[in-house]
Amino acid sequence: MAASEYALHGDLNLIVTGYVEPNRPRLARQLALRLGLELIDVEREVEERLGATIETIRATYGDRRLRTIETEIMDEVVLHRRGLIRVSGHTLLTSGHLAELQRNGVIICLVATLDSILRRMHLMLGARYHNPAARARAIGELQREWRIREVSDVVEFDATYTSEAILIERIVAYWRDLAIRRG
Repeated sequence: MAASEYALHGDLNLIVTGYVEPNRPRLARQLALRLGLELIDVEREVEERLGATIETIRATYGDRRLRTIETEIMDEVVLHRRGLIRVSGHTLLTSGHLAELQRNGVIICLVATLDSILRRMHLMLGARYHNPAARARAIGELQREWRIREVSDVVEFDATYTSEAILIERIVAYWRDLAIRRG
């Protein structure tokens, strides 16, 4: 993308959400680099502030503390411009910042078919996938993530049968087309 195309977006943010694990952080980094945007990774910020993984934070402090930290971080995130913000759909919906983020950015939700996600969950959880409680937690997380898809003006990109490189190219093309339409 040429520098003039970047300028067409002004201060617009690109917000990436969705449930396409485990490659979502790497995909966001590559996309930010490709588009010349600063990467703001909300999940990584939470983990860095508390010095533990999200799962450990949730187990140690509970969901209420986790949501409080996420909301504090989102208070800062809404001040960013020209950034690629990687954030969970659940955090977008519960932090109270969705409307402001939509005014200052475009929300892209990465989606996949349920079968594909269940296979990824099985691989990610390993033997824990056969534990009904662990599987129920993972499916509950998926349901919370998918609620963002009900919000108007969320653009979906299906990653089911798409390589990471092609998915990035499609999002870059969308970003370029958006710049042309806004120009």
